[in-house]
Amino acid sequence: MIKDRTTGTNPENAVLVGLITPEQRESQSREYLDELEFLAETAKIRTVRRFIQRLEAPNSLTFVGSGKLQEIRDFVEDADNGIDIVIFDDELTPRQLHNIEAGLKVKIMDRTSLILNIFAVRARTAHAKTQVELAEYNYMLPRLKSMWTHLERQSGGGGGGFRMRGPGETQLETDRRIVLGKISKLKSEIMEIDRQKSIQRQNRGRLVRVALVGYTNAGKSTLMRLMTGSEVFVEDKLFATLDTTVRKTTIDNLAFLLTDTVGFIRKLPAELIESFKSTLDEVREADLLVHVVDVSHPSFEERIEVVDRTLEGLTGGSKPVITVFNKIDIFSYVNKEADDLTPLTRENISLDDLRRTWVSKSHNNCVFISAVGRQNIDEFRAVLYDRVRSIHVNRFPYNDFLFHHFD
Repeated sequence: MIKDRTTGTNPENAVLVGLITPEQRESQSREYLDELEFLAETAKIRTVRRFIQRLEAPNSLTFVGSGKLQEIRDFVEDADNGIDIVIFDDELTPRQLHNIEAGLKVKIMDRTSLILNIFAVRARTAHAKTQVELAEYNYMLPRLKSMWTHLERQSGGGGGGFRMRGPGETQLETDRRIVLGKISKLKSEIMEIDRQKSIQRQNRGRLVRVALVGYTNAGKSTLMRLMTGSEVFVEDKLFATLDTTVRKTTIDNLAFLLTDTVGFIRKLPAELIESFKSTLDEVREADLLVHVVDVSHPSFEERIEVVDRTLEGLTGGSKPVITVFNKIDIFSYVNKEADDLTPLTRENISLDDLRRTWVSKSHNNCVFISAVGRQNIDEFRAVLYDRVRSIHVNRFPYNDFLFHHFD
């Protein structure tokens, strides 16, 4: 497994490495490194410096060019800088990982392994821990030559169905067999968990299911706590929520199920999407999605696109969605002068202008709130009530009479 949990009291020091390419503008690259630094901070890793290089494409051998790699090596080897880790903003191939480790001689991580480490630390239930462990082994398998973890020590002396090293076998062959055995065992465990989860979903009856979705740290769990009154874990860190939380809640005597789900992120590892299939089934089986957006973030529209693309892959884009623009209490902008003819940017658009634009674009299917400040929550409840009621009445036409009678 990936054992670098970075949970010690003294943060490790790291440098971050990113690229500017024809597909990734300089502004995007710098923003992605901002996010990578936030990921590192969540893993208790302190960022000391960033290195960015402009290339047509990542170098197939070392991700960055030889000159930039030497520059990074010089900085890492300077004892005064105290660098423990070099983190790359894209997933490294096994070949790149091997070559970079040989050149820099410190711990190397990429965005995927960093996210996996965070997930491993934050997994609280047996279900989440099993899903993360499977994702780690799937990530590890093609990289065994570089990671060289001597996994036979974890096989328990022949327990768990794994054979110990035989005559003439290499360490790599032994490690590979052990990892494949672990993957097979974990998949079986997850299949059993999936079966139990499926039964649980069936036993919930025909209540309308509403799932909170969105980019990580958009405020889904805060909204969940506000709507249900339950003690849902809330923290200003990426991926504070891994385990799906389902609560029954009511608005004006209309009962429905509200689900908090794991947050999405750019370049979310494929291993995690596959491993968290049962968790994401809550999204697939929801009747209504509430897409929570951090409107205070400068690139919130790009984050909306990231979530939309992920949802398209999960649900085919067929589910009704309410877009909730959260954190209006910390939204800020710079007012343009009347004679300023430069094009409008996100930093120049007022909240009222954004509201008018998105209300028109979404055909009134959005609302602007602050979950922390409890602003416009009544408006959100009213919109949510209307959508849930519409789904409920369509499912149980007889109840339409009851709604009209008691309204």
